[in-house]
Amino acid sequence: MADLFDTPAADIPAAPVADAPRPLADRLRPQALSEVIGQAQVLGAEAPLGVMLSSGSLSSLVFWGPPGVGKTTIARLLADETDLHFVQISAIFTGVPELRKVFEAAKIRRQNGQGTLLFVDEIHRFNKAQQDSFLPHMEDGTILLVGATTENPSFELNAALLSRSQVLVLERLSLADLERLAQRAEQELGKALPLDGLAREALLEMADGDGRALLNLVEQVAAWSVNGKLDSEVLATRLMRRAAKYDKSGDEHYNLISALHKSVRGSDPDAALYWFARMLEGGEDPRFLARRITRMACEDIALADPQAQGLCLNAWETYERLGSPEGELALAQAVIYLALAPKTNAGYAAYKAARALAKQTGSEPPPKHILNAPTSLMADQGYGAGYQYDHDAEDGFSGQNYFPEGLKRPVLYTPVERGYERELKRRLDYFAKLRSQRGS
Repeated sequence: MADLFDTPAADIPAAPVADAPRPLADRLRPQALSEVIGQAQVLGAEAPLGVMLSSGSLSSLVFWGPPGVGKTTIARLLADETDLHFVQISAIFTGVPELRKVFEAAKIRRQNGQGTLLFVDEIHRFNKAQQDSFLPHMEDGTILLVGATTENPSFELNAALLSRSQVLVLERLSLADLERLAQRAEQELGKALPLDGLAREALLEMADGDGRALLNLVEQVAAWSVNGKLDSEVLATRLMRRAAKYDKSGDEHYNLISALHKSVRGSDPDAALYWFARMLEGGEDPRFLARRITRMACEDIALADPQAQGLCLNAWETYERLGSPEGELALAQAVIYLALAPKTNAGYAAYKAARALAKQTGSEPPPKHILNAPTSLMADQGYGAGYQYDHDAEDGFSGQNYFPEGLKRPVLYTPVERGYERELKRRLDYFAKLRSQRGS
């Protein structure tokens, strides 16, 4: 029976001419899973897909990884390996009517004894209702779903869909993987690339882990008519470096700012500068970086170096006055300063503990002796009675209780023996000693 999602006969294009040129990436598309370059962590004999195929039990999958690492190819080959009918759709171009046709066609195939592997590219672009529409067909075996996404499935896919699928992470291709792919391309083309060693390395780096991008670059270079081998400098003038993968609102954004923050916390100025530069090269707004750098000063340096926060604010203001690129130097210097500054999270921990205690104690009033008594009624109620004015006390410290009555005195702030907080700890210990001596 004809597939309900098949193209109408009138719309079927004429068969391609046998000698029509095909892109190199299409000509080199693997014909078996064993030909796929990279992704051993998924395809190896003891890896998830290897185990599934050897046991004859393939579950619904979500491939999560950057562009050009083989998500579509692996899905197509899985259908071949399991004798499933392969159907490919893109969430960008597919609406509810098209999905209904896909599901109906899959039902008919199932009645005729053939299963369907439905590959959904950019699956994260489907909304919640559209994602939910897959569930009954996955559960009754009408389709085996293989989704592909470049975004973090934890944020972009429904929990119900994720619970019925296994997420497999595909990684960007290593330089060794890209070299193998380049050699395979040279065999297909029947000639070596006209590049010296350094230029060849530069070409691989330009692909930035994307196999499809590399094959496109190889196809361009192979078409050049040159004498001898080109060096990396000439190559750079002829080809533009591929833009680094970076989405200012996506997963890479959060990955890189996390790397920057943890490099600062780990007192590594070189790593911190590297991730700072990576974000700028990716097009990040320097104002976002200025805000996050100031946050680092509050969260990780804090009172171990009280100057850090002011220095970050000054760097932020300098950027606002100078703009890019000069103002970015002030932010870079702030990054270096924070990375080398003494670290403490004692203030941050004390703040969180205070918030938790405030939530726990609810509406407990302050002790009456620290309340003002602007009226006689309030004075009659004991407001302000027994308050000791600290400036009149010995050492300028009365040691009175300022917590709600009946609340055991907590310890919220515990400074560390680093930087200026060492001095604050000395003062804190001094006041604790006086409080103990005065029995308060």
